[in-house]
Amino acid sequence: MTRKKLITAQELSTILGLSVDTIWRYTRDRRIPHIEIGPRQYRYVEDEVLKALGPRGSATVCEEPAPYGDSDKMTHGDFAKLPAETGYILQLIDGMLIREPTPTYRHQRVSRRLQQILIAYFDKIDPQGEVFNAPLDVYLNDYTVVQPDLFFLPGTQPAQNDPVDSLPSLVVEILSPSTARTDRIKKLNSYQKAGVAHYWIVDPMDCLIECYKLEGDHYVAFVRTAEGMFAHPDFPDLTFDLQALFADA
Repeated sequence: MTRKKLITAQELSTILGLSVDTIWRYTRDRRIPHIEIGPRQYRYVEDEVLKALGPRGSATVCEEPAPYGDSDKMTHGDFAKLPAETGYILQLIDGMLIREPTPTYRHQRVSRRLQQILIAYFDKIDPQGEVFNAPLDVYLNDYTVVQPDLFFLPGTQPAQNDPVDSLPSLVVEILSPSTARTDRIKKLNSYQKAGVAHYWIVDPMDCLIECYKLEGDHYVAFVRTAEGMFAHPDFPDLTFDLQALFADA
């Protein structure tokens, strides 16, 4: 028996000349045959999809606007219906779908090291608190659901729901070339608006950490360092060697 080749939503979108968003809507509406290989993960057989849609020139095969309502913004409800996309991280920021490549091993290396440092630190000062890492959705409002690389929830605000709707007191984003603009602008504004007290941007390429602290309604740059030992006045006794953190990154 010949096994039929399964293709991804991205591959199917190229074949049909449609956006991936439209492929997802066809999938959700069951307008095209698909195979669910995991939670929100789908594959397709090209011939079966083309047969279901009819001739390639058919009016049934066309780009469609996203049904996000009068505001033209995607809501968390819309976002939650999207299937997972292999090789990409999906986030919702101010009603816009953000699709970015999954992290590199260098990114994850720095993330793992810093997570271990933060876990050891917060275990001492807030044993009931928790340090989480991506992928884990954090709900900031109905138009913004993000996946911080690292975040800390104090013991007074434990995680109780999916997506997490408790407000982190610290969020850390680790830059990749493909995410720098999102992390420095879109996410910074989102965390600031949500009231996240501390936002750190870790740059493995330039080996530095930028720390932002919420003062009133706005972030101010609090610490920016590229060498030596990291220290922060709002986190007493938290020190670590930046060279060791960024080694081989």
